[in-house]
Amino acid sequence: MTTPAPEISIVLPCLNEARTLAACLDEISAALKAHHIDGEIVVADNGSTDGSQAIATGHGARLVPVAAKGYGNALRGGFAAARGRYILMGDADGSYEFGHLPRFLARLRAGVDLVMGNRFAGGVQPGAMPWKNRYIGNPILSSLGGLFFRTGIHDFHCGLRAFSAEAFRKMDLRTTGMELASEMVIKAKLLGLRLEEVPTVLRPDGRDRPPHLRPWRDGWRHLRFMLLFSPRWLFLLPGLALMLGGGAAMAVLLRGPLALGGVVFDVHTLLFAAFAILLGFQAVSFAGLAKFFAIRAGLRAPDERFERMSRAATLEAGLILGAALALGGLALSASAVWIWGRHDFGDLSPQAMLRLVIPGALALTLGCQVALTSLFLGVLRLDTREDRT
Repeated sequence: MTTPAPEISIVLPCLNEARTLAACLDEISAALKAHHIDGEIVVADNGSTDGSQAIATGHGARLVPVAAKGYGNALRGGFAAARGRYILMGDADGSYEFGHLPRFLARLRAGVDLVMGNRFAGGVQPGAMPWKNRYIGNPILSSLGGLFFRTGIHDFHCGLRAFSAEAFRKMDLRTTGMELASEMVIKAKLLGLRLEEVPTVLRPDGRDRPPHLRPWRDGWRHLRFMLLFSPRWLFLLPGLALMLGGGAAMAVLLRGPLALGGVVFDVHTLLFAAFAILLGFQAVSFAGLAKFFAIRAGLRAPDERFERMSRAATLEAGLILGAALALGGLALSASAVWIWGRHDFGDLSPQAMLRLVIPGALALTLGCQVALTSLFLGVLRLDTREDRT
């Protein structure tokens, strides 16, 4: 006979947490008993060598060995093994107040898909968080997460959070490291899931060793992941604005200098306009390639409109457009050389010649970029399935 599934599973990733694991498990058990909650504790062990496994089973937890290394791998292994309708995750280092479990469960029962703890609302005890995390890393990353994705979450990386098993299946988490915390919030928002925060407390951890977290490295991994998922206005719209602005400036300045008040804009401004077009194209192409990769890798949900646009951007079309731009650039450059030859390769007016050379160099460079971007998109489209026949 199989036992009925519990209402909630509490998942703790574990890698050599013998010093603090027992206290965490006792705290969870006490909260479950005090509030008459039907729950189970799952310890996702990531290869501990300090006896953490025996402590977990000795305190009534279900041990789930996870061979693949990494915080994200450990959590995903624990989530996959959880039997509860809801799942709460938290670290096994004694830093989180598991007595707050009912706060999270109450919001889940009310229909919230992902409930985040907010350590800054509940209180960060002295010595619980390094100053660079408290005043630099977490505020910046949380602000960027709110700006990019409008999550409404003010503590983006709190490790004490809860969600429904159905939400976990929808999020289809893929990352293997600390950036899983960002992936969860971002995907929940992009999928239209309901997110809320509840206050919780952060205590000094009870470890007698440095934490697994590496602030600068892991902070960069979180930021990199956010940029991959960032909305179109972060890259696409600024890139289009640069291209349109640079194109408009070039159209005006190719006819001659432009005087505005006491300032004269000439070929020097024309050069910066060309740079704006190139930079804008880089931003636009990055936005498209990043989104294509994220969808292909399963990190983002498919977008029908984007799929139609990407199908139109074939390798052949990109190569033809790139070749046309490059040939136009070569023609302008050849014209400049021909004019120079007509003057016996002597001195020429820089203002006149640069109005040929700059557009020629721009078209040549842009053509190469279009061709290379198309080739890279073709690489991303290759069938990379790992199955073998």
